[in-house]
Amino acid sequence: MKKRTVIITGANSGIGKAASLKFAMEGHTVIMACRSLQHGSVIQDGIIAASNNKNIFLEELDASSSASIRAFCTRYRDRYGKLDILIHNAAYIDHGSPHRVNDDQIELTFATNVLGPYLLTMKLKDLLAGSNDARVLNAGSNIIKHYFNPKLELELDNLIGAYTGDKPFSVYNSYRNSKMALLMLTFRMADEFKMDGIRVYNLQINGAKMSKETLRKFTLPWWMIAGVQNLFFRPTSFMADSYYEICTSAAFSETSGKLINHRLEIMVPSKENPGIADQVRQLTGAGIYPNYADRTDMQEKLWVLCRELTAPKL
Repeated sequence: MKKRTVIITGANSGIGKAASLKFAMEGHTVIMACRSLQHGSVIQDGIIAASNNKNIFLEELDASSSASIRAFCTRYRDRYGKLDILIHNAAYIDHGSPHRVNDDQIELTFATNVLGPYLLTMKLKDLLAGSNDARVLNAGSNIIKHYFNPKLELELDNLIGAYTGDKPFSVYNSYRNSKMALLMLTFRMADEFKMDGIRVYNLQINGAKMSKETLRKFTLPWWMIAGVQNLFFRPTSFMADSYYEICTSAAFSETSGKLINHRLEIMVPSKENPGIADQVRQLTGAGIYPNYADRTDMQEKLWVLCRELTAPKL
């Protein structure tokens, strides 16, 4: 197999850490894009030692910050100059936290989970286009199952500045919103990048053991819930293997713009008028996603919004 150059965001913990180790063990060049260089360097050293692969590099990247993304891309071009795989693994998921914004006054969940992947991909698009097998993977979530509710819609009107919504702010709801937006972005990017030979995927993560670093960010009630869930979730290496398969396997070399589940099956949209049996399969199975994600009008609205919010930064 050809050895590739891969960027993994949020690579110092959880699935990102496990994925970095997986790619390293297989002999690929890995750029670990982490917010904390101090913590990331410890993980980097461990991966190099475990894999005996010296082509493991650490770069500072805060996926919520457009300034950090721009600086990262400038350094990346100077130091590496090529890119085959881009994995958007980093995510803001601090359940129970108050409303927060980034330096551009954009709500932190949306900035990290949606605008970050959009801006980073657009800034590195030409390098990806130079690869003969370019792949972009967005880390999704089964939290989008909430959108089987026909009354639920993507919220794009309260993202800048102070929160002014009618209901109390919830990171959980914002996270749900961001993961649906990221799926829509996956579909739109796949269309936009088709002529460039760049394939784009979304992996629906249905639970993986959360790292201690992630758990420490939760407020007490959410920390307790997550602690119990961790007892039943698969190890991070399971989803890391899925990252690897999607980004390297010939089985996905002709696929793009698809949502893939933990069994590496391509998921299908829900029916317009599902019966009771269909609704049960939607909620209990892992093969169906809300057809709301296929709404091209919302994909267009999201695409334009991402372009507008990042235009001064491109």
